[in-house]
Amino acid sequence: MAEKEPVAPKVVVGVDGSATAERALGWAASEAARRGWPLHVIHALDMPLVMSVYAGPTRFPPSEEITAQARRVLDRSEAHVRELEPELWVETVLALEDPAKALLKRIGPQDLVVTGSRGLGAARSALESSVGVRLAARAACPVTVVQAGEGSVVTAPRRIVVGVDGSDYSRDALDFALREAARVEGGSVVVVHGWRVPLPFDAESLAEAGWSPPDDLLDQRSQVMVSEMLDRIKDEETAHVGVAVVRVDADPTDALVEAGATADMIVVGSRGRGSVRGLLLGSVSQGVLHRATVPVTVLPKAVHKR
Repeated sequence: MAEKEPVAPKVVVGVDGSATAERALGWAASEAARRGWPLHVIHALDMPLVMSVYAGPTRFPPSEEITAQARRVLDRSEAHVRELEPELWVETVLALEDPAKALLKRIGPQDLVVTGSRGLGAARSALESSVGVRLAARAACPVTVVQAGEGSVVTAPRRIVVGVDGSDYSRDALDFALREAARVEGGSVVVVHGWRVPLPFDAESLAEAGWSPPDDLLDQRSQVMVSEMLDRIKDEETAHVGVAVVRVDADPTDALVEAGATADMIVVGSRGRGSVRGLLLGSVSQGVLHRATVPVTVLPKAVHKR
């Protein structure tokens, strides 16, 4: 049997006509051009489901007006990409399904998928309905969620913050961050480890009882862990990347959000245990996705399995 030819990687981005989606589109176009990959622009028409005794659940077909509006969203998106990156190869797709499923069906392990943190359905942007969270829990490739803000995001990720905790998932995140920084001249990585230990009782009550946290031991373990991870991961390709380390007795999410406030991108690994509407994505990854002010890239569980 003949071997399958390798599939060329691509950047896939979801759009819905919102300002945040336009920022995600700008970021995705910049990344596709920087990598030399094609850009696939997906607009999903999430039409209501209709129950049928014979056929089961089927989607209500869009009207001509709705379809025409969807095509206009794609046409405007393509025109915007042409303004930003005239030489970029662009393909547009109109999908008749829910946005997360539309993107998941069209990505492969070598791709990068990009979405905005808030779309036109902002009123439905509770944790369980966030497209970004669902993608980050289930995708087979890295997922970048671009935050809301002013204008289009086209800045290459030169200063990257990455969270580590010694797990295999965070090693993957560190490796990804180093290689992304290596793509850009002057790229650098800030490695963040927050080790705040949750206590079963009130900290003041414990202190009054004579207990104090083993700060020196935790600090020492943090130093050893981060050093070992860097020694194992850095190679000839990433040797020139500048690396700074932030180790702090703080909640990991707080530490990452603070360190990433002035960065170009935050990278985190997922230790999620499932895919029930994205709710089982790791708590730190969820917290960073919902609080960060810069693009966040999550390496889902499926990426680690490759």
